[in-house]
Amino acid sequence: MFVCKRLKIYDDKRVIVDISFTIERSLALVGESGSGKSLTLKALLDLLPKNLSKELEIEWEYPLIRGKTLSLVPQNPFTSLSPLTKIKHQFFAPEEEAVRLLEMVGLDGSFLERYPPELSGGQVQRVVIAMALSHSPKLLLLDEPTTALDPKTKEMVLELFMKLQEELGFLILFVTHDISSARRLCQEIAVIQKGRIVESGPMEEVLSRPKSPYTKILIESNFANRKFRQ
Repeated sequence: MFVCKRLKIYDDKRVIVDISFTIERSLALVGESGSGKSLTLKALLDLLPKNLSKELEIEWEYPLIRGKTLSLVPQNPFTSLSPLTKIKHQFFAPEEEAVRLLEMVGLDGSFLERYPPELSGGQVQRVVIAMALSHSPKLLLLDEPTTALDPKTKEMVLELFMKLQEELGFLILFVTHDISSARRLCQEIAVIQKGRIVESGPMEEVLSRPKSPYTKILIESNFANRKFRQ
């Protein structure tokens, strides 16, 4: 269990994010653009802009080490890879281990010899997921990883996350604007508005009986007509 007792992000003028949350298995952090979702991930990864400071208090049996106990699957997998470099030269793992990881995500070792532009969006996403697993992370951070995918590929990626979590036992923090994807993947949800958690709890309970007016609006619209930070 990962317990964030408090995460406070601020600049010299104001507090931007002030939240707490618990991840027992999988938590979806849902909110509009500018709500603090991406800043939360950056704070956990120690990647905040220099003009921002943080106070972070957690209870977890592991230290927060980017690329070790924590790994990130980004929104746009193509930006994570060099288009001019073969996949095998972008893995931070021996070739034998890279092949094993690719097989875990449904690809074979031949993909190590390919360049990213030769792959489909779904294949690139699988490669990036395999790379994120190369150090056996205990907490996987997902930053809108299905946003740019078509419905069929999105479903495949969500099923893959569930399969991998069952096999490897890592925790998931899923930042998304897509309630249907959040519902598919996560057991719990936390709704963030203007840097504060306005509602949280078991996924089905919150979606079926939302208490916050903000949560009700998000559910009713399912973000269909809203614009989000890319």
